[in-house]
Amino acid sequence: MAKRLFVGSLPYTTTSDELRELFSKIGEVTSADVITDKMTGQGKGFAFVEFADDANADKAIKELNGTDYNGRKLVVNEARPREERSSGGYDNRGGGGGGSRRY
Repeated sequence: MAKRLFVGSLPYTTTSDELRELFSKIGEVTSADVITDKMTGQGKGFAFVEFADDANADKAIKELNGTDYNGRKLVVNEARPREERSSGGYDNRGGGGGGSRRY
């Protein structure tokens, strides 16, 4: 099973391709996604990398966590599972998002 890693403290100019290249030196990367701001398209300073092999993911944590990358000290660890998000302004308890407005 593939292991997903969180990569933090990235320079804001880092691209997904650059990230893939860095982590591919350790082993086969199945995905490398820099998280970007939807409005500006600029990186937010963190990303997720997925390895095909758990052993390579563990090796990447050991070898890259705390190392310097373009002037920033990388934070590399196993990503937490994704949390489910509710859609729109409503939560899954039936509550609504707004309230009354007075003009």
